[in-house]
Amino acid sequence: MSAAADVYRCPAGERLTYHYTNVEDGKTLRRYWTSTCKTCALKAQCTTAPRAPHRTLRARGRSGESSGEVDHNPNAMGVRRQTAEHPFGTMKCWMGATHFLTKKLPKVATEMALTVLAYNMKRAMTIMGVAGLLEAMRV
Repeated sequence: MSAAADVYRCPAGERLTYHYTNVEDGKTLRRYWTSTCKTCALKAQCTTAPRAPHRTLRARGRSGESSGEVDHNPNAMGVRRQTAEHPFGTMKCWMGATHFLTKKLPKVATEMALTVLAYNMKRAMTIMGVAGLLEAMRV
Protein backbone atom coordinates (compact mmCIF):
# COMPACT_ATOMS: atom_id res chain seq x y z
CA MET A 1 0.00 0.00 0.00
CA SER A 2 1.18 3.49 -0.78
CA ALA A 3 0.51 5.68 2.28
CA ALA A 4 0.66 8.91 0.30
CA ALA A 5 -1.77 7.89 -2.43
CA ASP A 6 -3.85 5.47 -0.25
CA VAL A 7 -3.90 2.75 -2.92
CA TYR A 8 -2.96 -0.92 -3.06
CA ARG A 9 -1.11 -2.63 -5.89
CA CYS A 10 -2.55 -6.08 -6.61
CA PRO A 11 -0.56 -9.07 -7.96
CA ALA A 12 -1.65 -8.07 -11.48
CA GLY A 13 -0.20 -4.58 -10.99
CA GLU A 14 -3.55 -2.78 -10.86
CA ARG A 15 -4.11 0.18 -8.53
CA LEU A 16 -6.93 -0.46 -6.06
CA THR A 17 -8.25 2.82 -4.69
CA TYR A 18 -9.78 3.31 -1.25
CA HIS A 19 -13.60 3.30 -1.21
CA TYR A 20 -14.82 3.05 2.40
CA THR A 21 -14.18 1.77 5.91
CA ASN A 22 -16.49 -0.48 7.91
CA VAL A 23 -16.40 -2.50 11.13
CA GLU A 24 -17.05 -6.26 11.15
CA ASP A 25 -16.71 -8.41 14.27
CA GLY A 26 -14.94 -5.57 16.06
CA LYS A 27 -12.32 -5.17 13.32
CA THR A 28 -11.99 -2.00 11.25
CA LEU A 29 -11.73 -2.90 7.57
CA ARG A 30 -10.70 -0.52 4.80
CA ARG A 31 -12.13 -1.47 1.40
CA TYR A 32 -10.14 -1.00 -1.80
CA TRP A 33 -11.03 -2.05 -5.34
CA THR A 34 -10.93 -1.40 -9.03
CA SER A 35 -13.40 -2.28 -11.78
CA THR A 36 -10.84 -4.62 -13.42
CA CYS A 37 -11.07 -7.15 -10.52
CA LYS A 38 -14.17 -8.80 -12.03
CA THR A 39 -12.27 -10.12 -15.03
CA CYS A 40 -8.81 -10.56 -13.52
CA ALA A 41 -7.22 -14.01 -13.86
CA LEU A 42 -5.21 -13.47 -10.66
CA LYS A 43 -8.23 -12.62 -8.45
CA ALA A 44 -7.81 -15.83 -6.40
CA GLN A 45 -4.41 -14.53 -5.22
CA CYS A 46 -5.98 -11.31 -3.90
CA THR A 47 -8.95 -12.59 -1.96
CA THR A 48 -10.17 -15.73 -0.31
CA ALA A 49 -13.67 -14.33 0.18
CA PRO A 50 -16.40 -16.71 -0.96
CA ARG A 51 -18.89 -15.64 -3.59
CA ALA A 52 -21.86 -13.76 -2.26
CA PRO A 53 -24.80 -16.15 -1.65
CA HIS A 54 -27.20 -14.22 -3.89
CA ARG A 55 -24.73 -14.42 -6.77
CA THR A 56 -24.35 -18.16 -6.27
CA LEU A 57 -28.13 -18.63 -6.30
CA ARG A 58 -28.49 -16.45 -9.37
CA ALA A 59 -25.80 -18.46 -11.18
CA ARG A 60 -27.50 -21.71 -10.15
CA GLY A 61 -30.78 -20.46 -11.57
CA ARG A 62 -29.17 -19.57 -14.90
CA SER A 63 -27.39 -22.91 -15.14
CA GLY A 64 -30.59 -24.89 -14.50
CA GLU A 65 -29.36 -26.49 -11.26
CA SER A 66 -31.81 -27.33 -8.48
CA SER A 67 -33.11 -24.25 -6.73
CA GLY A 68 -35.30 -25.80 -4.02
CA GLU A 69 -39.00 -25.12 -3.68
CA VAL A 70 -39.59 -24.13 -7.30
CA ASP A 71 -38.34 -27.55 -8.45
CA HIS A 72 -40.82 -29.34 -6.20
CA ASN A 73 -43.72 -26.94 -6.84
CA PRO A 74 -43.67 -25.29 -10.28
CA ASN A 75 -46.56 -22.97 -9.27
CA ALA A 76 -44.62 -21.56 -6.30
CA MET A 77 -43.39 -18.48 -8.16
CA GLY A 78 -46.89 -17.64 -9.39
CA VAL A 79 -48.30 -17.89 -5.88
CA ARG A 80 -45.41 -15.85 -4.48
CA ARG A 81 -45.94 -13.16 -7.10
CA GLN A 82 -49.62 -12.90 -6.18
CA THR A 83 -49.26 -12.91 -2.40
CA ALA A 84 -45.90 -11.70 -1.12
CA GLU A 85 -44.54 -9.47 -3.84
CA HIS A 86 -47.64 -7.35 -4.44
CA PRO A 87 -47.50 -5.52 -1.07
CA PHE A 88 -43.79 -4.83 -1.49
CA GLY A 89 -44.37 -3.47 -4.99
CA THR A 90 -47.10 -1.20 -3.63
CA MET A 91 -44.89 0.04 -0.80
CA LYS A 92 -42.01 0.64 -3.22
CA CYS A 93 -44.35 2.71 -5.38
CA TRP A 94 -45.43 4.72 -2.30
CA MET A 95 -41.80 5.38 -1.48
CA GLY A 96 -41.25 6.69 -4.99
CA ALA A 97 -39.46 3.52 -6.21
CA THR A 98 -36.28 4.78 -4.62
CA HIS A 99 -33.88 3.88 -1.84
CA PHE A 100 -34.57 4.14 1.85
CA LEU A 101 -34.21 7.63 3.25
CA THR A 102 -32.15 6.46 6.23
CA LYS A 103 -28.87 4.60 6.62
CA LYS A 104 -27.79 1.73 8.92
CA LEU A 105 -29.92 -1.31 9.63
CA PRO A 106 -31.80 -0.15 12.77
CA LYS A 107 -32.97 3.05 11.07
CA VAL A 108 -33.87 1.29 7.82
CA ALA A 109 -35.77 -1.36 9.83
CA THR A 110 -37.75 1.41 11.52
CA GLU A 111 -38.47 3.09 8.18
CA MET A 112 -39.63 -0.24 6.73
CA ALA A 113 -41.76 -0.99 9.81
CA LEU A 114 -43.52 2.38 9.47
CA THR A 115 -44.12 1.76 5.76
CA VAL A 116 -45.57 -1.70 6.50
CA LEU A 117 -47.77 -0.23 9.26
CA ALA A 118 -49.09 2.41 6.85
CA TYR A 119 -49.76 -0.28 4.24
CA ASN A 120 -51.61 -2.49 6.74
CA MET A 121 -53.70 0.40 8.08
CA LYS A 122 -54.64 1.57 4.59
CA ARG A 123 -55.54 -2.01 3.66
CA ALA A 124 -57.67 -2.43 6.80
CA MET A 125 -59.47 0.87 6.07
CA THR A 126 -60.18 -0.32 2.53
CA ILE A 127 -61.58 -3.66 3.71
CA MET A 128 -63.37 -2.63 6.93
CA GLY A 129 -63.88 1.08 6.45
CA VAL A 130 -62.62 3.72 8.86
CA ALA A 131 -65.50 3.19 11.29
CA GLY A 132 -64.96 -0.59 11.29
CA LEU A 133 -61.24 -0.17 11.94
CA LEU A 134 -61.86 2.26 14.81
CA GLU A 135 -64.38 -0.16 16.31
CA ALA A 136 -61.94 -3.07 16.01
CA MET A 137 -59.20 -0.99 17.68
CA ARG A 138 -61.49 -0.21 20.65
CA VAL A 139 -62.02 -3.92 21.39
